[in-house]
Amino acid sequence: MTGRSRYGAVDVQYLDDGGARAALVVADDAAFTSLVEERTVLVEQVAAYRPGRFFERELPALEQVLAGVAPVDLLIVDGYVDLDPTGSPGLGAHVAGAGLAPVVLGVAKTRFRTATHAAEVLRGQSARPLYVTASGMAVDAAADLVQRMAGNARFPDALRRVDRLARGAVPD
Repeated sequence: MTGRSRYGAVDVQYLDDGGARAALVVADDAAFTSLVEERTVLVEQVAAYRPGRFFERELPALEQVLAGVAPVDLLIVDGYVDLDPTGSPGLGAHVAGAGLAPVVLGVAKTRFRTATHAAEVLRGQSARPLYVTASGMAVDAAADLVQRMAGNARFPDALRRVDRLARGAVPD
């Protein structure tokens, strides 16, 4: 990805009133060194959580935060693209299927028992890996991208920022 590509990361926080806050950060470089856009939206009501159907709860909020902004070429979601080596769809696969971005990376903080195909990425001084899956990009290239993202901590700076925005921090 070269030229004027846009790289995004999204996250959703569920609120006590049954709604959610979705957040987006955008950079013009794959390392997310400098964020060029931040956005949050409040979603009045989200679907109840159903095991195996998490995307029904999260996808509408992600669609809303991405609506009205210039398209992103690569989007990072908090979770897995696929849940196992045979391709059982996770949130990221549903995001890709909805056409929200041509390349979708899933970055998960915890291991999902069937996601034996996920690349483990160690960052900073942490002994705990992040688990990376991808759609539209080879998983080893996706893991390398996450490894090179700005920040010295386990979580890249952009993912920490989008998490804070989803939890209620005010966009810059």
